[in-house]
Amino acid sequence: MSYRGPNQFQNQFPHQQIPPHANIGPISSTKTPYEQFELYSKKIEDLIDEYFKHLKPYVPAIGRAFLVATFYEDTIRIFTQWNEQVYYLHNYRHYWRWLTIVFLINNMLIMSIGSTLVIIRKKINIATIALIVVVIIQGIAYGLLFDTQFILRNLSVVGGLVLAFSDTIIRDKRSLNMPGLPMLDNQDNKKYFLLAGRLLLVLLFLGFVFSSDWSIGRLFIILVGFVSCTSIIVGYKTKFSAAIMLTLLFIYNLFTNQFWLYDSRDARRDFLRYEFFQVLSIVGGLLLVVNAGAGEFSIDEKKKIY
Repeated sequence: MSYRGPNQFQNQFPHQQIPPHANIGPISSTKTPYEQFELYSKKIEDLIDEYFKHLKPYVPAIGRAFLVATFYEDTIRIFTQWNEQVYYLHNYRHYWRWLTIVFLINNMLIMSIGSTLVIIRKKINIATIALIVVVIIQGIAYGLLFDTQFILRNLSVVGGLVLAFSDTIIRDKRSLNMPGLPMLDNQDNKKYFLLAGRLLLVLLFLGFVFSSDWSIGRLFIILVGFVSCTSIIVGYKTKFSAAIMLTLLFIYNLFTNQFWLYDSRDARRDFLRYEFFQVLSIVGGLLLVVNAGAGEFSIDEKKKIY
């Protein structure tokens, strides 16, 4: 028998009062689609927190490791393909040979040292700036500044670095507070970095859209990813959307960019390896979003206030 209001029961049992909060009959049908989505997404977020609570302390470190993976891969690429790199820059880009050698050595040192500092959270402000400068200089040196794929993907990596930088700044400020004293207000800088980081981070998806062949599988990922990216940008259900996005990208990366299946002499191996570690870096940035949330400039935060 469905619930039809308290009067029905009060007429039959006049001396008994039905509590206004009593759960009599199904009430989910009265919820709007928006309320149902809110309830569903909240359950998903709670499940994520429940099943991964033991990993939560390690999520920032894992995210930072994934984030800088593309820099380690680039360092190994330069080292293992030294002659090809020198030949290309010297003969096709027409740089002096000594300048080419200095440029490549500096790149390897900065990327390897800077990436390690980001992972262990030491001098991360210097390391972040150094890695961003490397991205810009490489774009200029290799003539890729006007390549859409390069711009979108590397801006996404920069967004992840900004998120890692933000997380470390807040932690460092907290460590300066004396025990027993109220915490200082550390949100002023954090909100700007989180906003800039998540805006830059979703640019990878735009590059994925532009390079897609519009198959049914990719069309599904594009549609779901578009909604997720929009949510991340405006800061609505940010953790939920970032979790969906990183899951899609991680699965796509494993099944599409399988560079390990090709021989080292096959050109496809080199290309797919670059793609794999680029996407892995964005997955790392999304992990930081899942861990830190959207920050003050977001609908999620405004909902807490109002």
